[in-house]
Amino acid sequence: MTGTLGILGGGQLGRMTALAARPLGYRVHVLDPDAACAARPVVERVVVAPFDDPAGAAELARGVDVVTLEIEQIAQAALAAAERLVPVRPAPAVLHVVQDRVRQKRWLAAQGFPVGPFREAADEPAFVAAVRAFGGRIFAKSSFGGYDGRGQAALDEDDDRAGAETVVAASGEGDDPSRRLDAAARAAWRAVGETPCVVEEALALEGELSVLVARGTDGTVAVYPAARNHHVDRILAWSELPGDLPPTLAERAQELAEEIARTLDVTGLLCVEFFVTRDGHLLVNELAPRPHNSYHGSEIACVTGQFEQLVRATCGLPLGDPTAIRSTAIRNLLGDLWTGGEPPFARALEIPGVRLVLYGKGEARPGRKMGHLVAQAALPAAARELVERAFGALSTDR
Repeated sequence: MTGTLGILGGGQLGRMTALAARPLGYRVHVLDPDAACAARPVVERVVVAPFDDPAGAAELARGVDVVTLEIEQIAQAALAAAERLVPVRPAPAVLHVVQDRVRQKRWLAAQGFPVGPFREAADEPAFVAAVRAFGGRIFAKSSFGGYDGRGQAALDEDDDRAGAETVVAASGEGDDPSRRLDAAARAAWRAVGETPCVVEEALALEGELSVLVARGTDGTVAVYPAARNHHVDRILAWSELPGDLPPTLAERAQELAEEIARTLDVTGLLCVEFFVTRDGHLLVNELAPRPHNSYHGSEIACVTGQFEQLVRATCGLPLGDPTAIRSTAIRNLLGDLWTGGEPPFARALEIPGVRLVLYGKGEARPGRKMGHLVAQAALPAAARELVERAFGALSTDR
């Protein structure tokens, strides 16, 4: 096969998609604001332009046969400029729903998919009202942008309310619970960036999982096994694939994810993140129409990994088999590990069954995803034990 694939975004997901496209015979161009982006060493061309630049998107499209993406936050005008020249998969209409969290929640609720209680807040009074309505237990996310903990804020009536007690005490109102709650809400509004956001009721959760769905140009669908996920400071720390989950729960999550992908009319990939409540209910958290961090293990767990699957779905090829033939676990490597210099990766690679994937990023910053470890084993728990051992080897004194 011959042809050229265009990718909006040249980060680690674009890099790994490009590497998967090569064995299938495709050349790859990417658009990214950073000329030295992670994908730069493995693609033929980088169009250096912001994600809201229609001219840059059109320039990318003129040199390729089809365009896909690795990041949701591409301006609609840029998507439209590319679509006037070549197919864009997933389509701009999918991004229109997904890239605004308020619009995404509205769409999910209107289609009858299970979501937790939420309210929209376009300004501080609406935010404070939402906090009051949910009794001081909320989780807020900015409508646009923000990921890995950025543009987010949480409140719990049992917490210290982000220092709100100090604020109200200074005003002489420290004994008034209502004023303390309002002060905490205003502090959370500032933490979320004083920008329109979705405010969700904080529920008692048992865990989190995700399901990746691929949908081809002919409407055929391939559904991956559910992954079990764990976050630390709102950033994915580890993920098991297949997740060690009750079979009925995993099957229901797969059914819901497939239904969402069909209803949204996705061509490409869609990852559906779910919350699992303590009473066993599934609630849709967020949608991501691209490869997903929780499915990095699919590259060795499944017959067809997520990056090859994206190339197949985008380029009109038959979808690959998503069946898991072994258990894997991944552990994210954040820039914090580089504080004392490059981590001792050889220590991790001494552990049988462990692999290292680095993203080729130049600057290691706290909270920045620099790579991941992945381990394979017969059972999910064994794979996670291996990857945690490997991660511990990187974290020990050097």
